[in-house]
Amino acid sequence: MVALVGVGVLGVGAYLQFGGNQQAGATPSATSASPSAAALGRPAVVPKSSAGRTSTARAGRPTRIDIPQLGVVAPVVAIDAVHAALTPPSDASTVGWWSGGAQPGSKRGSAVITGHTVHNGGGAFDNLGKLVPGSVVRVSTARGQLPYRVATVTTYRKATLAKRAAQLFDQSVRGRLVLVTCEDWNGEVYLSNVVVVALPMA
Repeated sequence: MVALVGVGVLGVGAYLQFGGNQQAGATPSATSASPSAAALGRPAVVPKSSAGRTSTARAGRPTRIDIPQLGVVAPVVAIDAVHAALTPPSDASTVGWWSGGAQPGSKRGSAVITGHTVHNGGGAFDNLGKLVPGSVVRVSTARGQLPYRVATVTTYRKATLAKRAAQLFDQSVRGRLVLVTCEDWNGEVYLSNVVVVALPMA
């Protein structure tokens, strides 16, 4: 069950909490063995809406995300924050774009896309943590396809992610893509989240 506290800083705030003991610290993401127990990760991301964001001609609502390195081709649907929580679509093979934030292709802001992790397979973002800097992510809109190159892949403990939320989901930075999913299932709760930051390719 997701418990959430929103924190507003620089026009953006998020606090992801998935129960259990909180542990601080962030480590570079690496491939790790996942328990075989069937468990569905539901990351909640709650930035504050960014009014007046500026978009390029190619900016638009995302309809699909392609991650060739992972073999991911997933539909994208718009999702809203409900009761201060942003949860991916119930269909684990579909991912959600936070419609209150930047659109992919915007000159400013973090375009946040969040997806499920399912430990027995079937989640669109099951292997998100296996991406590495330099990996390519493509987001399709009605106006064309937007290529991004991964800059960072980091696994954050919940307490650390809460402290870094204003930076990670900032709506004032130059346009970028931020992907989020769950990580580190301990049999009862998810202890961490994988956050991928990708920058537009020239």
